[in-house]
Amino acid sequence: MAAQTALPTGSGPSVLVRGAGVSGLTAAVTLAERGARVHVHESGPRVGSGASWKAGGMLAPWCEAESATPEVTGQSLSSLDWWDAHVPGVVRNGTLVLAPARDVGEIARFGRRTAHFTTIGEGEIAALEPDLADRFSRALFFAGEGHVDPRRALVALADRLVALGGKISFNVPAGQAMDGHDWVLDCTGIAARSQMADMRGVRGEMLLLRCPDVGLRRPVRMLHPRIPIYIVPRADHVYMVGATMIESENAGPMTLRSMVEMLGAVYALHPAFGEAEILETGTGLRPSYPDNMPAVRRDGRHIHINGMYRHGFLLSPVRAAEAADIVFGA
Repeated sequence: MAAQTALPTGSGPSVLVRGAGVSGLTAAVTLAERGARVHVHESGPRVGSGASWKAGGMLAPWCEAESATPEVTGQSLSSLDWWDAHVPGVVRNGTLVLAPARDVGEIARFGRRTAHFTTIGEGEIAALEPDLADRFSRALFFAGEGHVDPRRALVALADRLVALGGKISFNVPAGQAMDGHDWVLDCTGIAARSQMADMRGVRGEMLLLRCPDVGLRRPVRMLHPRIPIYIVPRADHVYMVGATMIESENAGPMTLRSMVEMLGAVYALHPAFGEAEILETGTGLRPSYPDNMPAVRRDGRHIHINGMYRHGFLLSPVRAAEAADIVFGA
């Protein structure tokens, strides 16, 4: 991780940031580093009380091109360096894209939509992930990508903000007044829906598993025509399993079908996952605009950073810089 120098605060504009998720904390740190006096208000009891706590933390600009616009890739290429410079634990081992034998055609389709990968065979797969030896004949390897544990990253950002002289208050009721601040940044995600007429919620689902018998070194995307999933390694043989975004505004618990399909895909990756402990399940609504592109919108001294869709960790640094430029008149 790059060395950090605490910059002095107290002489710049006073900014109230609403929301201590990935977009709020990224913006708060960016503003504080430029000299702003920053106070974060979070309606929940901790950082990441909303969708950010359930994120995969994949820093995968090239893989995202499979379903995202070129702007997402272009604007997120610097995100790995930003995260590496601000939080510990960024892993830059790339991304592996696989498919079961019956769905191997999905690999070619994924490759046609993306770039900056190498097509590899059994021996190279085994070299990258020894526990997957002899299980897959073909894969795509995106060497320039990485990942981070979102929960640890959010805590590290909060610590960084406090070290820069910023403040964070929890359990603050939504809609509290500006209290004399020069600017307000609203980063409250789906909670700001009443102010964003074109916002919709997109459902996400996740599992946390512990499986000591499997050791993966990088995120693995398991392709399937109907329910592609990703498996992201975390510390202590814990894996985050997430499903592709679902066009539904149902924020209720996970269904039996969803869980069976996700667990079936993980089992297809490696049968040792059959003995994994299920530590946590989660669902939530990601805030999304019609083009699925995060945006910065200004209304006088109020700025909204929202619509993160599935790109929160990828695009929050560039959106934070955009908002900071408005605050400092760049």
